[in-house]
Amino acid sequence: MAGALSRRGCIKIRGPQLRELLDSKCNILFDCDGVIWEGEKAIPGAIEVVSLLKNQGKNVFFVTNNCTRPRDSYMQKFTRLGFTDVQKRDIFSSAYCSAVYLRDFANLQGKVFVIGGDGIYKELREAGVPFVESEPETPGMTISDCPLHSDVKAVLVAYDEDFNFLKLAKACCYLRDSECLFIASDPDPWHPVRGGRVTPGSGSLTAALETATNRKATVMGKPSRFMFECITSQCGADAAQSLMVGDRLETDILFGANCGLSTVLTLTGVSTIEEAQANLESDSPAKQNAVPDYVVDSIGDFLLALKT
Repeated sequence: MAGALSRRGCIKIRGPQLRELLDSKCNILFDCDGVIWEGEKAIPGAIEVVSLLKNQGKNVFFVTNNCTRPRDSYMQKFTRLGFTDVQKRDIFSSAYCSAVYLRDFANLQGKVFVIGGDGIYKELREAGVPFVESEPETPGMTISDCPLHSDVKAVLVAYDEDFNFLKLAKACCYLRDSECLFIASDPDPWHPVRGGRVTPGSGSLTAALETATNRKATVMGKPSRFMFECITSQCGADAAQSLMVGDRLETDILFGANCGLSTVLTLTGVSTIEEAQANLESDSPAKQNAVPDYVVDSIGDFLLALKT
């Protein structure tokens, strides 16, 4: 059995082997969308798996690049979907980690200019990070005549359904100051929505600003290591004792690899096993880093393993 678990690279795992893997880890990290739930429905087995893991003394964390809601709203969703064992301190979103970084790590000496939505603003406010309040725009106003704030010392880019040219231009002006921090909540280029359509993600907005300023953003969310460093600073998690479970190769699985975690790909979300196998066979080091150690059909496989 131990020999089977020592192999690396896209291994389909179930039953006793999966149970052995879970028994060997103290910390289980789950992505949310496509792993724990799909829209407003918990993925079958997810509620029971979280409860069983916690009852066994495991530390269970939820790591998500979805920055559209604060942790309080995530708590409401977990409760609404029937999860009874989740606590606010278990949730590490890219919005929350961005606020933690600016409060505890960045030595910020001014305000933050935000391209983003309510989830970002609420986490910044709860963390006590000063920011430029969202202002209604005057029709016809351009970057030539709009007011700018002299005390802005950081620009934070996140998912923003109200993104426009003036916001982009303001951010460009602030980032002309080389000492102004350039932070991105996450690099996700797009997100699936209903009907097979997609919406641009934070990463696409960040790319526009990177091009306009010839600067690179410091990314808070997956696959950046900072989200795990945030968990470690608050909870003391050890990478060797941790397992990352996600549905997206280029964020969840690469995040696990970057942080030295064992990784499991679930097939209930974005990435497919064919894409994982293509990465495994690729000559590209970047793609090889985005290969899961193990693959399961869904989190429901964890439930079967935990009951064996």
